[in-house]
Amino acid sequence: MKVASGNKKQGLKQPAKAREGKTDTACKRCGTCCKKGGPSFHQADKALIETGVIPSRCLYTIRKGEMAYDNVRQCLEPVKSDIIKIKGKGDSWTCLFFDEAQAACSIYESRPIECRALKCWDTAELEALYAQKRLKRKDLIADIEGLWDLIKDHQERCNYDTIHALVKAISSDRAGDSRQKLAELIQFDIEIRKLVVSRGGMDADMLDFLFGRPLHRTLK
Repeated sequence: MKVASGNKKQGLKQPAKAREGKTDTACKRCGTCCKKGGPSFHQADKALIETGVIPSRCLYTIRKGEMAYDNVRQCLEPVKSDIIKIKGKGDSWTCLFFDEAQAACSIYESRPIECRALKCWDTAELEALYAQKRLKRKDLIADIEGLWDLIKDHQERCNYDTIHALVKAISSDRAGDSRQKLAELIQFDIEIRKLVVSRGGMDADMLDFLFGRPLHRTLK
């Protein structure tokens, strides 16, 4: 699952070689899968984050309702729940843990379950796993006093159902009320991020995990 902005992640259908009967049955370490975006996390990966093998600052959340490209169904649609993913390097989709010089994963022995399941020559295992038992923010931080309440408040006020409705209404709203309400949500999204950094001492690199990507970016 990839977020809507940026290039679409390649689908999970078998590659041309497989369709032509020229199927590879071993990883060639080309790095293509690692450059197309990091994996999504599942319940089986929870310990990787909790123990710090994969730090929270290396993650981002696609929030419920946010538009994203479904790699199995191969269509753009709003996601049904949180999807936690590994960030890309800079402005690219290349997984943070991909060592391009060595064409290797720097956390290979502790890689997430989707990475273990992915075989580009046979995607059946990954397709079966793809949307099952996904890990959510609540699974990781619901017990952190105060923080989870902030995240819930942000999710309720900045939910994508409301945002989609406001965006749709802007073109026909002569009074500009919809535009104003949308601007207020964007500002709230900005301010709550500043708050947890300035008053809560939170690492700014964790904001995309805690609150999802900023609205001023996703609305583009």
